[in-house]
This record gives sequence, C-alpha cells and structure tokens, in this order.
Amino acid sequence: MSFSALLLLFLLILLIYLLYTEKVHPAAAFLFVVSALVVFGVLTPREALAGFSNEQVATIALLLVVSSAMKKFEITGYLFSRLLGKERKYPLFLSKMMGLVSLLSAFLNNTPVVATLMPYVYEWGRRHRISPSKLLIPLSYAAILGGTTTLVGTSTNLIVNALAVESGLSPFHLFDFAWAGVPAVLAGILYMVTVGKRLLPNREDLLSKFLRSGREYLVETFIPPGSPFAGKSVLEAGLRNLKGLFLVEIIRGGERIAPVTPQDILKERDTLIFAGDTESIVELVKKSGGLSLPAVCSPFHGERIEVVEALVPVNSSLVGKKVRETNFRARFDAAILAVHRDGERLKGKIGEMVLKPGDLLLLLAGKDFWSRVADSSDLFVINKVNEVYTLKEKKSLFFLFAFIVALIMSALGVIPLFTSLLILISLLVISGLSTYNEIKKNIDLNLVVIAAFSFAVGIAIKKSGLSSVIGSMIVSITEPLGLVGALVAVYLITNILTEFVTNVAAATMVFPVALSVASNLGASPKLFALVVAYAASASFVTPVGYQTNLLVYGPGNYRFKDFLKVGLPLSFIFMSVIISLLILKQKGGA
Repeated sequence: MSFSALLLLFLLILLIYLLYTEKVHPAAAFLFVVSALVVFGVLTPREALAGFSNEQVATIALLLVVSSAMKKFEITGYLFSRLLGKERKYPLFLSKMMGLVSLLSAFLNNTPVVATLMPYVYEWGRRHRISPSKLLIPLSYAAILGGTTTLVGTSTNLIVNALAVESGLSPFHLFDFAWAGVPAVLAGILYMVTVGKRLLPNREDLLSKFLRSGREYLVETFIPPGSPFAGKSVLEAGLRNLKGLFLVEIIRGGERIAPVTPQDILKERDTLIFAGDTESIVELVKKSGGLSLPAVCSPFHGERIEVVEALVPVNSSLVGKKVRETNFRARFDAAILAVHRDGERLKGKIGEMVLKPGDLLLLLAGKDFWSRVADSSDLFVINKVNEVYTLKEKKSLFFLFAFIVALIMSALGVIPLFTSLLILISLLVISGLSTYNEIKKNIDLNLVVIAAFSFAVGIAIKKSGLSSVIGSMIVSITEPLGLVGALVAVYLITNILTEFVTNVAAATMVFPVALSVASNLGASPKLFALVVAYAASASFVTPVGYQTNLLVYGPGNYRFKDFLKVGLPLSFIFMSVIISLLILKQKGGA
C-alpha cells in the first residue's frame, strides 16, 4: 500500500472519529481532512475545490431553496390537513401519513418535510390521545424511505450521481432509483403498520410530562436586590417544601451549592435552579415577591404567559452557541425557560448552556412570537398548530404548478434538473413570491461545504489506490457468495458507516470501493453505485444517523434502543428488497 493510501486511510479513520464524537463541526472536519490531503500532495487545489463547481452539489442548494418555498406557501400542511386531518383511526392514519410523507420526500428535501409536518402530526396525536412516540418515528422513516425513490429525494443520491459522472459513468435520471425504491417504500410502510407499530414505545410526550411533573427540566430564577428572601435560610424563605417544585442548586458567583440544605442562607443576586412545572414557577414568582425570572423573561411580566415547546433543528444558526449569545428574545419575542436534551439532566444557568441539534426548548412566548417564528428555519414549534389550515391559493398553485413542470421537463430530458430548478427560483424572485434574502437564508452552507469536500475525499480515495486495495479484499472475502455476497458486503459497510457518521460521508467513502469491487467482478458499476446510494440513505437503526431521526428523537421522548428495536428489522427488509430487485433487473438486462 502506497504512502498516499496509508495517509488517506489514517485521515478517513480520523474523519469518522471526528464526525461520530462531534468534536468539531462536520464541515470543519471535512475541511481539515481535505486540507491535509492538499498539503501532502494527494490532491491538487483544483481537485480539492472541484465539488464547489459540481452541478449536483449546486442542485442540492437549489433543492433546499425549493423545499423552503414549499414550507413558506404552506403546501405540505395544507395537503396534510385535507388528506389526513379528519382521519380518526390510528392504523389508517399511520399508513396514509407515511404514504403522503414518502411522496413529498421523493421530490423535496426530507428534513424540511419532517420539520414542517411534525407539528401537525403532534397535534393529531394530541386530539386523538395517541402518544407522539407512536407517530414520530414512522414520520421520520417515511421521509427516509421516500427520499430513496428519486434522484432529488436526498442529497446522497445527488452526491452518488456526481461521483458516478466523475468516474466516467452515465448520469442517473430522475426515476432511475424508483425501480427498487418504490417497492422498498411499500414494504417499509407495510412493516410499520403491522409489526413496527407494535414495537413503538407508548410514552407520554415531553410537554405533558413537564407540565405534570417537571423533574427532568431546570428552570432558572434569581433573588433580586431588596428581596425579602435575602439573608434568610432556604427553610425560612419557604423554599424547602414547595408544591411541584424542587430546589436543585444555588449558583453564587462562580460557586455552585448542591445539594441544597434547609440551612443554606440565601443572598441577593443568587441564582436558584428549580426543577418543577412551569405553572408553579410562574405562580411562585407572582406571589412570593422574593424571586424573579431571569432578565430575558422580564417583558412577559404582567402578560398572559404561554408555554411553547420548540425544537432546535440540525441546520439552525443557534447550534453551537450559548443561550446568552443567541439574542433569543429580540429575534423571537420569546425567552428560554427550560432546556431538555435526550433525557439528560442539564446543570447550571440556562444562559451558559450551549445549544445542540435536537434540543427541546420550553419558551415563554410573547405576542409577536408566532409571526417571527413562522419565517425562521432556526426554530421549529412542535406542540401547537393553528386549527385553521389555509392555502395561499394563487401564489401556492402557481409555485406548485411551476415545480411540477420543472420536474417533468427534467424527467423527459428536455433540460437538466439544475437548469429547471434555476429557472423556477428565478421565476419566484421575478414574480415577487420570494426575495434574494430569503433564498440566501434558505441555503444551508454547511451542507454545501460538506457535499463539496466529500466529493474531494471521494476523488482522493480513488486516486490514492485505497479503493482498489479495499475492493480486492471485499471480493476475496465474499468470493464464495459471488455477486450477491459482494452487494451485501458493500451495502452493509455503507449502511453501518451512515448510522454513525453523515450519509454523505458514508457514500463518499464507499463509492470508489464499490466501483473497484464491480470492476473485479466484471459487474455493472451502476448496480453497485445504486446499492451505495440506497444504503447510505437507509438510516433506521440510530437517532444520529440521519437528520430526520434526530429531529423526532426529543419530541417523541425516544430512547436510543427504540430506534434499534424498530429500525433493525426495517433495515433488513429494505436491504433484502433493494438487492433482490436490483439483481432481478440486472439479470433482465434492463
């Protein structure tokens, strides 16, 4: 094995480690690896930056803009309310919901689809007394399944297409993934409405649990100057045995007092961290006269306080920032009352907490909150939905018609997908349906950077010869099983990687290896390319393998084992259907 191959192998292991442990931002991890490859001469600067001029990477950015426009015009919510809003039976709702979401995700970025529909699904469950834990994993899985059926359904398919063209293969067309993808979707839905629904947990949703008991959440208060509590012990201040409240800790300057004893003396400007229900906290502040909510909550004093549960999505600009650095009140007319993270008991002041993807925030919402959050992709409200779902008819119908025409033109080969989407977005701007600032805001630069640099990593794997070495090893090990064994091996390697690192990274790493395996076997390289694309998108077993799983993890009050329990059988079903149909198509000479 050459020096460049050994170096690349080391860097790939480091990349997997950085992505899995989240030591740095995924885009930064890719930047470091690609930079190292350039420094050591494995990649030229042109090769390192090739992804930024790649048509498929640019198409990913355009699809994000189109998906955001679909959210803006409330088309997905309208379709949901018209087709599913009146459904009362859980099994029928589950099958119809998964079918609709799969269809939408076949043509739209699946993360916005899930984020947009989650409040509607959440509200349907509340009205019909169905736990969100019975609904949200199916919502995520439906989006993942639907994304595998078309070229534009997921960024993974577009990256694989870009790598295929770079390798000299003919490009995939819009529906080349449908031959195996659509039957796999149907098999997945059938599994979920028969066996899968029985494996789903039945847990109380987090907001209800918080309002009922609240001991998994922290709420911050402080003792203002002149408070009658100053100078008194916890017992004397009456804070020892409060109904529905528990004093977790006292923060005084840099000192943390925990556990709190009845004899601890309170001082002015002490921060008191309670665990308890929101209503009790608010009543305590109103009646005691000795405690106050943090300064960020002050605008809500004297107003009707509305408690709202919201989610921090993966691509939010809030991620990685301390709460006090987000300017949250000014941006959303709301204050963060409590933070929940995967069942973890957080400590310390809320202002010092660093927000992460999937964090649940309990907010005190002001009168302008709803109007401000409606136009933001930094925060998704999950526990309240307007009862009347209206469609902005003329604008929405124009956009929907234009989008369908763009897809048809691309599918018929009249114009490339990139060109059709570019024309569609230009029409949105010219007609005033969208603005330049909205387009700029809706492009996820992190995803574009990851996609572009992953493209460079794929070039390096092929150029260094590492793909040939690993490909020969796979062929040697799976030789007794022939083509089927090789396809299963490539699928499993890709799928295991995608469960623990990003799907784009998994596809990028395995694609050159898959082509090497195909070459050694004399098999169709596009057959192996398809297997990589399907496997990289089919992340059902962990909550961290795919963005939609992470979105529903907190709101559904799920545990890691829930995804393993429900998703593992689905993974085997999906793999079996995909490989069987691809081999059948290969033998048929199609």
